[in-house]
Amino acid sequence: MSLSETVTDGTTCSLVDYASIQDEPLIRQAIGVLEERIFKRGEVLTSPTAVREYLRLKLAGEAMEVFSVVFLDTQHRVIAYEPMFKGTIDGATVYPRVVIKRAIEYNSAAVILAHNHPSGVTDPSQADQAITTRLKSALELIDVRVLDHFIIGEGAPFSFAEAGLL
Repeated sequence: MSLSETVTDGTTCSLVDYASIQDEPLIRQAIGVLEERIFKRGEVLTSPTAVREYLRLKLAGEAMEVFSVVFLDTQHRVIAYEPMFKGTIDGATVYPRVVIKRAIEYNSAAVILAHNHPSGVTDPSQADQAITTRLKSALELIDVRVLDHFIIGEGAPFSFAEAGLL
């Protein structure tokens, strides 16, 4: 049985492709609802689970590695979520200078770092640990705390804070 169907103009389309196109608006709507509930400016982040699931929705579907930052104010209210660096299938170059510049522009007091592993494996690499340490040290110089760094992949996201690596 074929998963394609002929459309009236004579072209053939895959039902799988059609289903994924139909899911995209639903996924965008779900992310929007989560943003309204969790990441609305003025709302305090009180649930690590909510942050984890939001970041998972944002990053799990990325084909290339994306490094993102959630910028927070002094009360840990979200100022912004920003994908900052895009890389290849197994890495992204992260520039601490750029993260610091954005933290200053947002007047952030704290950040949550996140990136995906397109391979699906959420174990932190030596490079992941090194950039986390480097960013934490650099951000401390301007009094911005790194609350956590999540690695998103298949299954439960990895948390540097929960693993005692921050």
